Amino acid sequence: MNDTPENGTIQNFDGKDCIYFDGYWIRHYPLPEDSLASRKRLIDSLTRRTFHHTEAGINTPGEKLEVAQAAYDEETDPAKKRVNGAMLAGALFNRATDIFTAIVDLEEKGVKISRQNELMRQCADCFKQALELGKQVKHYSGQEGIDELWGEPFKAFSQPLGTLFESRYRKIAASMRDIEQVANTLEETVCNDGLFTGARALIHDYALSAKRQIETMKSDKTFFKVWPEFIAAREALESFIPEASDPESSDMRDRIEQGTKLIASGAALITYLSEARVPMPKSTQHFLDQCEAFKQLPSVHPK
Repeated sequence: MNDTPENGTIQNFDGKDCIYFDGYWIRHYPLPEDSLASRKRLIDSLTRRTFHHTEAGINTPGEKLEVAQAAYDEETDPAKKRVNGAMLAGALFNRATDIFTAIVDLEEKGVKISRQNELMRQCADCFKQALELGKQVKHYSGQEGIDELWGEPFKAFSQPLGTLFESRYRKIAASMRDIEQVANTLEETVCNDGLFTGARALIHDYALSAKRQIETMKSDKTFFKVWPEFIAAREALESFIPEASDPESSDMRDRIEQGTKLIASGAALITYLSEARVPMPKSTQHFLDQCEAFKQLPSVHPK
């Protein structure tokens, strides 16, 4: 008999409403009402979040769309054109939200706008173009694109809210799985070494707090407990000092340096995953490769 819950199952655990997706019970929040005004608030929130987690300099105002388009069309250098594409994507996003804001304002004045209206079509076109160009946008770490996050404002415009939130829960579940993989691999790689044994509990605590953070909305009063726990756990891990503070050999010095860097890289990646709430496969694989490289270093035994 299979006791695994079906995706979408909702259950209360000690006063905490949770929804099950892909192996994880995730804090559940009721869907907002489906109106243009509530969708506008959702799109605004998702757009701010997108720009917060992506590279600097691409939050181009909507009124600069034509200038951004011309600069993108004229640029021939591939590296520069990618950045121009990211800036154009930002302008398209902001133009779409500008149009949607105007539509909501009209609705609040009693003017009904249908999905077939020219303004709605123009809004949809801007979102679609931004979504396509979003493949060129990088996470602020510079390590990889983050188009899973970039596509959420368009989905908030075009999809039923139930479909949108199911997608978000599944991304959170996938991100939790990646956080566990990063934390477990980091523990297995460095914590069997006497130099880094003390980091094991710190890694475990940070991964746990990161999963609590990833499922908690900022509007939830619980966030005022979850966020300080998350930050304090990260600071504790980043402050870890190996037990051999006075290494005697070059091999030991190299192992301490590389192990400390690996812990810092793992902590940073867990931070990225928890805050963005979407998987980062390239960054995760790069970290796993770093762990493999560390395993090839000469082993040393601190006195």
